[in-house]
Amino acid sequence: MTTSDWNATLYLNFGNERLRPALDLLAQIPTEDPKLIYDLGCGPGNATVFLQQRWPNARIVGIDSSADMIEKAQAVSTDIEWQLADLTTWRADAPADVLYTNATLHWLDDHETLFPSLLDAVKPGGVLAIQIPNNFSAPSHTSIAGVVREGPWQERLKPFQREHPVKEMGEYYQILRPHVTSLNMWETIYHQQLEGEDPVVTWTMSTMLRPLLDQLSEAEGASFVEDYRQRVRKAYPQQPDGKTIMPFKRMFMIAIK
Repeated sequence: MTTSDWNATLYLNFGNERLRPALDLLAQIPTEDPKLIYDLGCGPGNATVFLQQRWPNARIVGIDSSADMIEKAQAVSTDIEWQLADLTTWRADAPADVLYTNATLHWLDDHETLFPSLLDAVKPGGVLAIQIPNNFSAPSHTSIAGVVREGPWQERLKPFQREHPVKEMGEYYQILRPHVTSLNMWETIYHQQLEGEDPVVTWTMSTMLRPLLDQLSEAEGASFVEDYRQRVRKAYPQQPDGKTIMPFKRMFMIAIK
């Protein structure tokens, strides 16, 4: 496969399931009247519009590195500023009252440096709000690693395999606490009730599988996905009502500078 960008339509197949953690993060931000808000890794903008609804008088800037995601976001709202930018080099044009980032930072490396640098983009008294998926020890993700290691593509895919991209919560505490006045941290497991044929495969096709499949030919990609499909079918059996239950853990951090 030669796809070079995120597929926003595929990502939104489970729009409601992906949106709930974003709204749970938003609900815990203790800010009354922010003037400037950044949504780093805004995707198709489906969560950014809720920032706008809560704070209609704020200047809101959604930033993403995917042209397809930004195109979808531009159709969602013309009152939000949408920026196409490389998230590894993005810098704020002014300090924010709220820097919100949902399901994005696990794609970026060196969190020891990254998290303090994000706080540099926040005003004193402002908020850095983070949600990161932490399902990397679950079969949905360990099965991907297994297919990578056991296939003929192992050496090619190894540089693109993000097997352990996040830290333990205690490590994030140590990274953030010296730079903030208060820190609220928690984890939630969402027991997603997914519909359709092989929904766990569909879920990961738009996230963790994407950078791997981009490195494979069409035939190799089909072989990879079929191997993965058989593994997750055993791990996540379909329920009698046709739904598939996928527990999914997520980490949350609300840091006040």
